[in-house]
Amino acid sequence: MRQTSRISSLLFAACAAFASQAQLTCETAVPVGIGQHVVTGVTGTAPVVLCSGNPAIAANGMWYTFTATADTGITVSSYIVGNPTTDTRMHVYTGVCGALACYAGDDDSGPGYSSISNFAVEAGTTYYIAWDSYWTASGFTFEISETITPHPPQGLVTFTGVGVPGAAGVMGVVDMNNDGLDDLIAPGYTSFVILHQQAGGGFVPTTYTTTPADNTASWSFAIGDWDSNGHRDLLYGGGSGATFMKANADGTQYTEVTFPQYIFCQRTNFVDLNNDGHLDAFSCHDVDANVGFINDGNGNLTFTQGGYGTTCGNYGSIFTDYTNDGVPDLFVAKCGCDPQDLMMQNNGTGAFTNVAPAQGLNDSHQSWSSAWGDFDNDGDMDVLIGASSSGYHKLMMNDGTGNFTNATPGSGMDTFSGQSIEWTAHDFNNDGWVDILGGGALHYNNGDGTFSHDALAPGNQAVGDLNNDGFLDIATSNGYRQNNGNDHNWIRINPVGVASNRDAIGARVTIVSALGTQIRDIRSGDGFEFMSYIGAHFGLGTDTEVESVTIHWPSGNVDVIENPAINTVHSVIEGTFTSVPAMAAERLTLAPNPADEVLMLGGVPLNAPVEVLDASGKLVLSTRAAGGRVAVGALAPGSYLLRLVVDGEVLQRRFAKR
Repeated sequence: MRQTSRISSLLFAACAAFASQAQLTCETAVPVGIGQHVVTGVTGTAPVVLCSGNPAIAANGMWYTFTATADTGITVSSYIVGNPTTDTRMHVYTGVCGALACYAGDDDSGPGYSSISNFAVEAGTTYYIAWDSYWTASGFTFEISETITPHPPQGLVTFTGVGVPGAAGVMGVVDMNNDGLDDLIAPGYTSFVILHQQAGGGFVPTTYTTTPADNTASWSFAIGDWDSNGHRDLLYGGGSGATFMKANADGTQYTEVTFPQYIFCQRTNFVDLNNDGHLDAFSCHDVDANVGFINDGNGNLTFTQGGYGTTCGNYGSIFTDYTNDGVPDLFVAKCGCDPQDLMMQNNGTGAFTNVAPAQGLNDSHQSWSSAWGDFDNDGDMDVLIGASSSGYHKLMMNDGTGNFTNATPGSGMDTFSGQSIEWTAHDFNNDGWVDILGGGALHYNNGDGTFSHDALAPGNQAVGDLNNDGFLDIATSNGYRQNNGNDHNWIRINPVGVASNRDAIGARVTIVSALGTQIRDIRSGDGFEFMSYIGAHFGLGTDTEVESVTIHWPSGNVDVIENPAINTVHSVIEGTFTSVPAMAAERLTLAPNPADEVLMLGGVPLNAPVEVLDASGKLVLSTRAAGGRVAVGALAPGSYLLRLVVDGEVLQRRFAKR
């Protein structure tokens, strides 16, 4: 009964609002409520604070307000089944006219480039909704509907909006000056802005003038040091192609590199596609085969096409090592002309094969991105394939050998109806379990295969630690939503490659604590549009120490750090810790030692996963101790370290191969 009364009151507000036509400015914005609202044409004052899409200001706008009567979630959508679709752009604010702060927004996530945004609202708060004419000034109808989500568990994190002076059009959260602090980055047309986080708090903006970008970051934004000179470069994914902004030797100037080939760019990434130690780039192509940019190691990129998915409808790419073989594989969330998702398995030399049908990972619903993380902390990457409109969500759990089981039923994601183009995975409450952000809610991982939904959390944009407190914040166009945190501990690892690409993109970081084992992949580009921090962030819950950190570098090298300090950031240079210490427990036995063809393991479970490192710390064998036996006949004669994790304990012992 209370639910019905609430909706009825909102409907009454909507009906009353239709009588007014004075929505031409923020000051004369028309109150609206639950229901449909007709925009006869976009003819008013354009918003200048932009919350979505290209950072260019439109010519005109139309303004509305929505005042919530209860704490709930709502969806604002210009896509209404049965109505013609119109290319729209929407911005949602809190605050007052003259001092508005971005709260939500959308550009093109719905069919026909319509706009759909899910966000939480609080009773008594007024939200400004502005539509602009960036794409068209034509009339359309939009709808506001209520999204009912269960209340989240008690004691979880909250977020507070923080405006940053000088911030506008922020799309990235990355440490750009190597000081260990994440910065805000706003790409542009003839310049871009980096707002450098200060050790004592706050940000200092620096504007970098460039030649006019042939393609702006209108669809996606990626960052990575592709020439390994110590200064990170930018990649703009525009509607017509890819444009790189390449940093000079001291990071004070940037040179544009644009390829002439047409690409309807969607998600872009930096990644070492062919495992040669040089950072390459990648772009989804909406209307043709996907594209790679291969780095020759001498400052040159070569355009390649066709080996990363050959059909259209490619939207959300993410690189992750789902097979645990040390090389990143490619997943592409798809929709449109060919909506069958891709799981492109990497053979380690740059050849990719689609195995999605065999793994049950291909879907036919609208999916613009996916969230990858080890949701059950069993040492392999799982995935939530999130719907962007009128679809279902699919939670798939990896069994450790690259095979997936549909775990959606009973997970909480089966009953969640929120939709969005952005889906990402991070541990926001630092409890040691990877959460999911998307669909207008933060989905807390309960550690038992289920997720609880918080519709009061902010929307999904770039993620990073923007006040240096060890909790992950969420950027907005003109600032960020600060994670207010809790008492949980944490650790962050920022790998720096030497034999590998400098950003260590493609590395796997593993930590062991009393909670067990956690893994993270180092990536450039997740979700659909934005660029989040480069590094590995781990929540520790109430654990007060980390037993070990292991970095598997793209080169094959392995660094092991014992008992690192917690609640701090560690920058780890490749090769610093390759002198691996003695074994952590006496119960592991190896025989015979020296070995010829087979090692027999004692004191550990049968079929346990095993790694073998050579004398330089390079990973040379990753297998399972089938029946307690490890085949080592293919190894060259020399000294090796056998290593495995059992019940959260690192066991390792040296052996010789004859």
